[in-house]
Amino acid sequence: MIEANDADRYPTLTEAGRRMLAQLREHPCAPIYRNRSGNRLTREDITALRGFEQRVLAATPGWPRQGRPDWLDGFVQRVFVEVPHYRALGSPPRDFTQLPVISRADLAADITRFVPDTLPLERLIQFSTTGTTGHPLLVPSHPQVAGRYLAFHKRALRRFGIEPQHGAGQVGVILLGHQRRCFTYVSVTPTMGESGLAKINLHPDDWHHPDDRARYLDAMAPEIVAGDPISFTELLRLPCRMRPRALMNVSMMLSGGLRAQLEQRFGCPVLDIYSMNEVGPIAVFDAAAGGHVLLQDRLYVEILDRDGQPVPPGQRGEVVVSGGFNFCLPLLRYRTGDHAALLHTVAGPVLSELAGRAPVRFRHADGHWLNNVDVSHALDHLPLAHYGLHQQADAALVLRLPAEAMHHAAAARQALHELLGNLPLTLRPIEEDDKIMQYSSDLEGQP
Repeated sequence: MIEANDADRYPTLTEAGRRMLAQLREHPCAPIYRNRSGNRLTREDITALRGFEQRVLAATPGWPRQGRPDWLDGFVQRVFVEVPHYRALGSPPRDFTQLPVISRADLAADITRFVPDTLPLERLIQFSTTGTTGHPLLVPSHPQVAGRYLAFHKRALRRFGIEPQHGAGQVGVILLGHQRRCFTYVSVTPTMGESGLAKINLHPDDWHHPDDRARYLDAMAPEIVAGDPISFTELLRLPCRMRPRALMNVSMMLSGGLRAQLEQRFGCPVLDIYSMNEVGPIAVFDAAAGGHVLLQDRLYVEILDRDGQPVPPGQRGEVVVSGGFNFCLPLLRYRTGDHAALLHTVAGPVLSELAGRAPVRFRHADGHWLNNVDVSHALDHLPLAHYGLHQQADAALVLRLPAEAMHHAAAARQALHELLGNLPLTLRPIEEDDKIMQYSSDLEGQP
């Protein structure tokens, strides 16, 4: 039976959609859904989203090697008229590189200053994100903005020869989490014939019986399964027989070892999507292209040094973005906190050697320095959901691994000794739900 508020959550819900929601919620092995959410899309929204998807899938992301996108000047002019933060700066500078860079801290201080005055507020929605920078953020959004994610995920899937097909009566996407407290819900996707969508938590506390997790996934048979390295590691432990057409990593960096295990187990491609709450899906990893290929045709990417100056072509620096598809939060020169090199290839702009947060250097036993990217490469063959490496002031190393991955400790120790020499190395477990910095150091001489 449809709940009272479902009419607001799913404005265009049909009888087929009602049956899908009931299937997701009421299956005998269904999890304990903790929350309620919905697409909130009107018929006009759905028509607009179909047009947006057609444009995105036909577009080619990129710009001239020595230039900028042709849409960028008009975007800057509009932002300076409509957005209070920029309007207070006066007229935009002639040179785009003279625009001030902004960071998450600027948004967190007063997000309303970055929301266009012209935006109707009656359908504005927001969601919170804690991030890893110490600046909690409320991101403004809209039902159409949330619906636009699908176009970029389809673009990423198309790169690997996959066209999502599931429609009425089928489950299109299940998004996995694995944590003590997790926002879980069911919904439908109107632009895909009201195919089912669910966010579930694989933590046993959210199920009537731990064995129900595999039974539910097999019964729902989702076409696409999305998650992060932690939830995917838990998924590998379950005796699932489902055969999704693709897995999508949409949070945290995915190691090559874990990707290989997932591909072997489920017999499908595993896509590593670089995505941010503020920007949405940015790029997808393609080994043949040499890195993460950009997905958005109206997102301009710069690579800047710590002083906000462009780095030489091909050199690593901080990823800084302008544009995007969230019309509630138009961004100009936004520091992502992530680092990569930008390469112009036949596949379009590619982010090479992408890594989160500022680079950290580690000192070898013989005194020379190595970048944290070298550590990532050294440990990439291990199927680790996450880990943390810290170098103390005396150069000794502390490696933290998930408790369930401690059987990889010997291989990790050997890889680090081969990379960094015979430094003292202590192993410690990562506690459940413990958020850690992947790389850190107490040594002087950091970049």
